[in-house]
Amino acid sequence: MGSLEHGVPLKRAPLLRSSSSTDGRPFFHRPRSRLARFLLFEKVDYLQWLCTVATFFFVVILFQAFLPASVVEKSGNVGGARRAPVVRRELGVLRGIGELDFGEGIRFVPSKLLKRFEKESGEANSSSVGRPRRRAGLLKPLLALVLPDMSVDSTQLHMVSIVVALKEIGYDIHVYALEDGPIGPIWSTIGLSISILSMKNKLETSIDWLSYNGILVAAFEAKIILSSLLQEPFKSVPVIWTLHEGSLALRLNKYIVNNQTQLINDWKQVFSRATVVVFPNYAMPIMYSLFDAGNFFVIPGSPTEAWRAENYLSLHNWHDPRIEMGYGSEDFLIAIVGSQFSYSGLWLEHALILQAIAPLRHGFSSASHLKVAVLSGNSTDSYKAALEALSLNFGYSSGSVAHIGTDGDVNSFLGIADIVIYGSFLEEQSFPAVLIQAMCLRKLIIAPDLAMIKKHIDDRVNGYLFSKKDIGMMTQILSHVISNGKLSPLAQNVGSLAGVHAKNFMVSETVEGYASLLEHVVNLPSEFASPKTVADIPMKLKEEWQWNLFENLTYTNDLNKDRRIYAILDKLEGQWNVTRIESSANTTRMIDEAFAPIDWGEEKLIEMVNARKRLEEEELKGRMDQPHGTWEDVYRNAKRADRARNELHERDDRELERTGQPLCIYEPYFGEGTWPFLHHKSLYRGIGLSSKGRRPGADDIDASSRLPILNNPYYRDVLGEYGAFFALANRIDRIHKNAWIGFQSWRAAARKASLSKRAESVLLESVQSRKLGDTLYFWVRMDKDPRNTPQQEFWSFCDAINAGNCRYAVSAAFRRMYGIVNDLDSLPPMPADGDTWSVMHCWALPTRSFLEFVMFARMFVDALDVQIYEEHHQTGLCYLSLSKV
Repeated sequence: MGSLEHGVPLKRAPLLRSSSSTDGRPFFHRPRSRLARFLLFEKVDYLQWLCTVATFFFVVILFQAFLPASVVEKSGNVGGARRAPVVRRELGVLRGIGELDFGEGIRFVPSKLLKRFEKESGEANSSSVGRPRRRAGLLKPLLALVLPDMSVDSTQLHMVSIVVALKEIGYDIHVYALEDGPIGPIWSTIGLSISILSMKNKLETSIDWLSYNGILVAAFEAKIILSSLLQEPFKSVPVIWTLHEGSLALRLNKYIVNNQTQLINDWKQVFSRATVVVFPNYAMPIMYSLFDAGNFFVIPGSPTEAWRAENYLSLHNWHDPRIEMGYGSEDFLIAIVGSQFSYSGLWLEHALILQAIAPLRHGFSSASHLKVAVLSGNSTDSYKAALEALSLNFGYSSGSVAHIGTDGDVNSFLGIADIVIYGSFLEEQSFPAVLIQAMCLRKLIIAPDLAMIKKHIDDRVNGYLFSKKDIGMMTQILSHVISNGKLSPLAQNVGSLAGVHAKNFMVSETVEGYASLLEHVVNLPSEFASPKTVADIPMKLKEEWQWNLFENLTYTNDLNKDRRIYAILDKLEGQWNVTRIESSANTTRMIDEAFAPIDWGEEKLIEMVNARKRLEEEELKGRMDQPHGTWEDVYRNAKRADRARNELHERDDRELERTGQPLCIYEPYFGEGTWPFLHHKSLYRGIGLSSKGRRPGADDIDASSRLPILNNPYYRDVLGEYGAFFALANRIDRIHKNAWIGFQSWRAAARKASLSKRAESVLLESVQSRKLGDTLYFWVRMDKDPRNTPQQEFWSFCDAINAGNCRYAVSAAFRRMYGIVNDLDSLPPMPADGDTWSVMHCWALPTRSFLEFVMFARMFVDALDVQIYEEHHQTGLCYLSLSKV
């Protein structure tokens, strides 16, 4: 499963190492130059140093005393209920400063998912079957993309950029949305069809998800789609669910406190249905860890931060919001930001950054013009008090150092800053989102040389880097980029280049990540062509998000999107509460009825009467002569009683109408997902392949009770609709009393290829008149099948959809059935005279002919099963398929 593993605790190199130089004035046997570089960055006398150290440790002890106690949070706990995991690391303030560790990172590793991909890849490369298999490649792979709506937001930009690249390498994509909106023309511009789904409590527009090779779901608002995919026969369709929001994770704590276990389990079921749940950064799978079913995955990169920055710049282009936020136009603001994780060493890192900034006070005409704001998720009064005490001790004027909470408008805070300093030394897997936001706002950023930051920041090109082992470098950088209380022109140019770079940050990783993930998740049948490889994606599609498609659209405020998300969560919680109240009321009523007052005297009298009747019946039975009949009479009477017992159920109007019709059309189905495609007319009757998932209140036939082999999932899936044929033919006179019998696949209705009202009338008229005699009527034609666009003849088309081995399988089965010599051609001739053949099982014929067909089909299926059974069970492979089944 995706795990939150504490990696091997590598010992961090001390952030501040002793210098090799000495000046003959040891202090605790440590050279003074190191201490001077560490705290003061200038020479100080011994008395000043002692006062500083004493004050500093007093503040540290005071700060630690008021901090809330940290606890170790494991991934299996309520991991998703907090904004970020807390990493406990005891900091002994009496130990040497150079030996402090500033928090060890939590790493998300999708170990189970990666092992599965590796195993499947190895099996695909090493597996071999007796017969060679080949891909016909008649169709492009078809994906469904489900969006919450068609509004203009960063989610749409993200998915449009991914879909454009996927389309370029050979995928066809159909877009579904739960609500319409202004973004629709963009999807049409790139050549995709769109369907708007009408949604209430369930899907009003039913979809045959088996028509798609995979489904991309782009938001948690589409939960109802995933719920429908929990039903058969759609459970096997691969689903990639992309989550951009952490709103649900932030509510988990409330669910746990309120003991809403059923609601949590409902979400767990939805999360476990997805083949892969994709997050745009490594923090979100930790937030949602309570729902991790081993299918969490991270594809880094999202235009969310850039979108918010562009939205902010467009709104504040004509005025300076500094005044609104309490700052003067002459103030020089330095913003200190950090990791979104909370850990024990974070406060000390902020103290070190404040200490390094302090010498800049002398470069301003008035010390009050230098303002420092610390962005932190710790909003406790004790933290704010400690921050104020530290700032006063370092020489800042009162009120020049402020605390900003992360629950506020972070974009506005970053938007007014002149310099943004990343004040965390925690090694993380993702590039910090807050730095991306600052860069998109064209701010000059200064950050430690952490591995993930160095990967994307070129020192002195689009940002400045300082060594985490030498904080003094940051003071030198600040002195270099600030001139006369303003940013130098060179620093402003660096900030502008950062904005250009961040606007299209990690596009390549995102596009390639989704293309590669689809290669692992989607298994294509032989009639579908393989898409191009990741390397074939054009470079222009990996360099920038598709901003050009959104140029003429008005940006939406993310606050509106957040309100909509919370409204959806409120609605889902309300539905759950109503269900729980109704369930509780029903349970209470049943308990009350069960424990209602009982008249024990009346009950005793009834029991005595019944006992007397049983005794009298036994005495009469003993006095009567028992006739001795033959075994044939016993068998006949038992059959008659069985038939009477089966006919005792009350017949509905459709069943009574059906008995007088010449034709009954059966619709085989498996699972609740097929119900919307089944008919409710007397002409039709459903036949369920499993006892589970049968329609309530309908007079459908349970095929598994008539053919017990269908209780075996292997044979139920392999036989498919032939299982319904065999079940009906078994003692057919008991359930089918019509002269003609027909079948129609539920997928024909899904493709809108089922019988129309006019066609039903014509078919019934033809059957009743018998003008064509013993005839097979069919209504789904091979020449209209989307897989047969080249209009191939029968055997070529059959080979195309069966990995190139249809002729071989049929020939081998016939040889076994009829004992044909191997060197003779056993394939029957299939005329190619301009007519067509039937595909899917949509046909009607006389019941007598149907029974003859079933006799032949049972022998053929048995011969085919002998060929493939052993190999299939040993390897999971079949020469009629390209993938493991």
